Amino acid sequence: MNVKIRKGDLVEIITGRDEDRNKRGEIIKVFPDEHRVIVQGINMRTKHQKQVQTQGRTIKPGKVRFEAPIDISNVMLVCPKCSKTTRVGLVREAEKTQRVCKKCDALIDEK
Repeated sequence: MNVKIRKGDLVEIITGRDEDRNKRGEIIKVFPDEHRVIVQGINMRTKHQKQVQTQGRTIKPGKVRFEAPIDISNVMLVCPKCSKTTRVGLVREAEKTQRVCKKCDALIDEK
């Protein structure tokens, strides 16, 4: 499946937990096979880490906070030009496919 959201894109959470809804964040990692993404600072989870000793190194115990994956259907891309949430269109130009904002027709992949 072709995923239209990539690492480094700014997205807004459209559904989910109340504390995360309508927040914006940058995509850290995309899992296209699982249809999930990790967004910076969103869907934070706490893991209680035991003290572990491996190869002479000791990992200290405590609480570890990390971002958990969120389904890709719960996020929406934010256009860099109009800064509104938008759907993404694809345009082919000279053997190259580029992403386009459906609201303002601006190129998203402009460098």
